[in-house]
Amino acid sequence: MREKAVERRTINKEHNSNFKAGYIPIDEDRLHKTGLRGRKGNLAICVIVLLFILAVINLIITLVIWVVIRIGPNGCDSMEFHDSGLLRFKQVSDMGVIHPLYKSTIGGRRNEDLVITGNNQPVIFQQGSTKLSVDKDKTSITSDIGMEFIDPRTQNTLFSTDYEKHEFHLPKGVKTLNVQRASTERITSNATSDLNIKSDGRVIVRGNEGVFIMGKTIEFRMGGNMELKAENSIVLNGTVMVSTSRLPSSSTGELLYDDGWMRYKLCSCADGTLFRVKVESRNMGCQTSSNPC
Repeated sequence: MREKAVERRTINKEHNSNFKAGYIPIDEDRLHKTGLRGRKGNLAICVIVLLFILAVINLIITLVIWVVIRIGPNGCDSMEFHDSGLLRFKQVSDMGVIHPLYKSTIGGRRNEDLVITGNNQPVIFQQGSTKLSVDKDKTSITSDIGMEFIDPRTQNTLFSTDYEKHEFHLPKGVKTLNVQRASTERITSNATSDLNIKSDGRVIVRGNEGVFIMGKTIEFRMGGNMELKAENSIVLNGTVMVSTSRLPSSSTGELLYDDGWMRYKLCSCADGTLFRVKVESRNMGCQTSSNPC
């Protein structure tokens, strides 16, 4: 028992002098860590930056709404929105290009004028291929499908280019109609005014069932040639005058018949029928074996 008591005292003395008893070395990287680290930390930073950018954009939009559109606690100072889709401007508005999303109507108040001005530029209203341009010295309307002017009060058609109605009348005060192509049954003017058809290039008058030109005096002026085409006949009923100032003539006053050219003489019947006679002698008349008159 003495030996056991000595051995126990020796062991206790050794343990009491050993300060590293029960110590386990642990690496700090293996310990449990709290917070966002690694990829989660980077993702959190990205989310915070995105929220900051959205906040800045929201601030800019709010300032624009407050300063430009002037929306406050009492509503908008410059415009009104109605349930019917009407947008009303209450102040002078400066706009560049307006793109309506659906069918739109522009109008003013009943007792006030609607003033639309352009800063050194024409005011253009365009929908598809139809365009209305208001400039300083002219107003032009361009359309591929036609146009129609209707009185908003009486709903009466003032002017229409609907060719299915056989004919259309110009409004009062309009004396000139500038079109590239018109299809109608007839073109007339007042009894006290002339009907003038002018073109910078060519004028082509074509009729599916014939062309009839009637008037007190009919005059054709052209810088080039005049061509009349008909399947059956061309009838000139009345006095026909041909100016010979532009007809080719011989400088020597003598006709030459040996130059290979065939010459014809233009003759007229009593009823106005024109025919030609081949020139075979120097002073021959309009007599021919087959009398067309």
